[in-house]
Amino acid sequence: MAGLKHPVTPDGRYFVVRGRLWRLSNPHLSAAVRAACVITLMAARRAVKSAKAAGDLTAEAAAHHAVDNAKRALGERGEVWWSDGSPDLNRHMIKNTPYSAWYSDLKTAARRDQRIQFQNDDRLQAKEHVA
Repeated sequence: MAGLKHPVTPDGRYFVVRGRLWRLSNPHLSAAVRAACVITLMAARRAVKSAKAAGDLTAEAAAHHAVDNAKRALGERGEVWWSDGSPDLNRHMIKNTPYSAWYSDLKTAARRDQRIQFQNDDRLQAKEHVA
Protein backbone atom coordinates (compact mmCIF):
# COMPACT_ATOMS: atom_id res chain seq x y z
CA MET A 1 0.00 0.00 0.00
CA ALA A 2 2.04 2.89 -1.25
CA GLY A 3 1.64 6.16 0.53
CA LEU A 4 0.42 4.85 3.88
CA LYS A 5 2.36 6.07 6.89
CA HIS A 6 0.74 3.50 9.18
CA PRO A 7 1.63 -0.18 9.35
CA VAL A 8 -0.42 -2.53 7.18
CA THR A 9 -1.21 -6.07 8.33
CA PRO A 10 0.65 -8.84 6.47
CA ASP A 11 -2.55 -9.88 4.67
CA GLY A 12 -3.18 -6.31 3.45
CA ARG A 13 -6.64 -6.06 5.01
CA TYR A 14 -6.06 -3.42 7.68
CA PHE A 15 -3.82 -0.57 8.66
CA VAL A 16 -3.13 0.29 12.29
CA VAL A 17 -3.59 3.67 13.96
CA ARG A 18 -2.98 4.04 17.70
CA GLY A 19 -3.39 0.30 18.21
CA ARG A 20 -6.68 0.03 16.30
CA LEU A 21 -7.33 -1.83 13.04
CA TRP A 22 -8.95 0.04 10.15
CA ARG A 23 -10.06 -1.84 7.06
CA LEU A 24 -8.37 -0.95 3.80
CA SER A 25 -10.11 -0.54 0.46
CA ASN A 26 -10.71 -3.57 -1.69
CA PRO A 27 -7.51 -4.06 -3.71
CA HIS A 28 -9.48 -5.88 -6.41
CA LEU A 29 -11.33 -2.72 -7.49
CA SER A 30 -10.26 -1.41 -10.85
CA ALA A 31 -8.34 1.86 -10.83
CA ALA A 32 -11.28 3.63 -12.50
CA VAL A 33 -13.84 2.36 -9.99
CA ARG A 34 -11.56 3.17 -7.07
CA ALA A 35 -10.91 6.68 -8.38
CA ALA A 36 -14.64 7.32 -8.85
CA CYS A 37 -15.37 6.08 -5.32
CA VAL A 38 -12.64 8.28 -3.84
CA ILE A 39 -13.98 11.32 -5.70
CA THR A 40 -17.45 10.56 -4.34
CA LEU A 41 -16.08 10.06 -0.84
CA MET A 42 -14.18 13.33 -0.83
CA ALA A 43 -17.21 15.23 -2.13
CA ALA A 44 -19.32 13.67 0.62
CA ARG A 45 -16.76 14.65 3.26
CA ARG A 46 -16.78 18.22 1.96
CA ALA A 47 -20.59 18.16 2.15
CA VAL A 48 -20.38 17.07 5.81
CA LYS A 49 -18.08 19.99 6.57
CA SER A 50 -20.29 22.43 4.71
CA ALA A 51 -23.48 21.19 6.37
CA LYS A 52 -21.88 21.39 9.82
CA ALA A 53 -20.72 24.96 9.14
CA ALA A 54 -24.24 25.88 8.02
CA GLY A 55 -25.85 24.13 10.97
CA ASP A 56 -28.04 22.15 8.56
CA LEU A 57 -28.72 18.87 10.38
CA THR A 58 -30.69 17.36 7.50
CA ALA A 59 -27.92 18.05 4.98
CA GLU A 60 -25.35 16.79 7.46
CA ALA A 61 -27.19 13.49 7.93
CA ALA A 62 -27.49 13.08 4.16
CA ALA A 63 -23.78 13.82 3.74
CA HIS A 64 -22.82 11.28 6.43
CA HIS A 65 -24.96 8.74 4.60
CA ALA A 66 -23.12 9.56 1.36
CA VAL A 67 -19.76 9.05 3.14
CA ASP A 68 -20.96 5.67 4.40
CA ASN A 69 -22.11 4.65 0.91
CA ALA A 70 -18.77 5.64 -0.62
CA LYS A 71 -16.82 3.73 2.05
CA ARG A 72 -18.99 0.68 1.44
CA ALA A 73 -18.34 0.95 -2.30
CA LEU A 74 -14.60 1.06 -1.55
CA GLY A 75 -14.88 -2.00 0.68
CA GLU A 76 -13.89 -0.18 3.85
CA ARG A 77 -17.27 -0.90 5.48
CA GLY A 78 -20.02 -3.46 5.05
CA GLU A 79 -19.36 -6.92 3.67
CA VAL A 80 -15.72 -7.95 3.71
CA TRP A 81 -13.94 -8.19 0.37
CA TRP A 82 -11.99 -11.36 1.18
CA SER A 83 -13.44 -14.82 0.82
CA ASP A 84 -11.50 -17.03 3.24
CA GLY A 85 -14.09 -16.75 6.02
CA SER A 86 -11.94 -14.60 8.31
CA PRO A 87 -14.00 -12.25 10.49
CA ASP A 88 -14.11 -8.51 10.05
CA LEU A 89 -11.88 -6.95 12.71
CA ASN A 90 -12.41 -3.36 11.58
CA ARG A 91 -12.06 -0.95 14.51
CA HIS A 92 -10.93 -3.69 16.89
CA MET A 93 -7.98 -3.03 19.17
CA ILE A 94 -5.10 -4.97 17.68
CA LYS A 95 -4.09 -6.43 21.04
CA ASN A 96 -7.38 -8.39 21.01
CA THR A 97 -6.91 -9.88 17.54
CA PRO A 98 -4.82 -12.56 15.83
CA TYR A 99 -2.54 -9.71 14.63
CA SER A 100 -1.31 -8.89 18.16
CA ALA A 101 1.94 -10.89 17.97
CA TRP A 102 2.76 -9.44 14.53
CA TYR A 103 2.18 -5.90 15.82
CA SER A 104 4.19 -6.49 18.96
CA ASP A 105 7.11 -7.74 16.86
CA LEU A 106 6.73 -4.74 14.56
CA LYS A 107 6.84 -2.30 17.48
CA THR A 108 9.87 -4.08 18.94
CA ALA A 109 11.70 -3.83 15.60
CA ALA A 110 10.74 -0.16 15.26
CA ARG A 111 12.09 0.61 18.74
CA ARG A 112 15.32 -1.24 17.90
CA ASP A 113 15.67 0.70 14.64
CA GLN A 114 14.98 3.96 16.46
CA ARG A 115 17.65 3.13 19.07
CA ILE A 116 20.17 2.40 16.32
CA GLN A 117 19.31 5.67 14.59
CA PHE A 118 19.80 7.63 17.83
CA GLN A 119 23.16 5.92 18.37
CA ASN A 120 24.23 6.79 14.83
CA ASP A 121 23.09 10.39 15.29
CA ASP A 122 25.05 10.63 18.56
CA ARG A 123 28.18 9.28 16.85
CA LEU A 124 27.79 11.73 13.99
CA GLN A 125 27.36 14.66 16.38
CA ALA A 126 30.44 13.53 18.35
CA LYS A 127 32.52 13.42 15.16
CA GLU A 128 31.30 16.88 14.14
CA HIS A 129 32.11 18.24 17.60
CA VAL A 130 35.67 16.84 17.47
CA ALA A 131 36.31 18.14 13.95
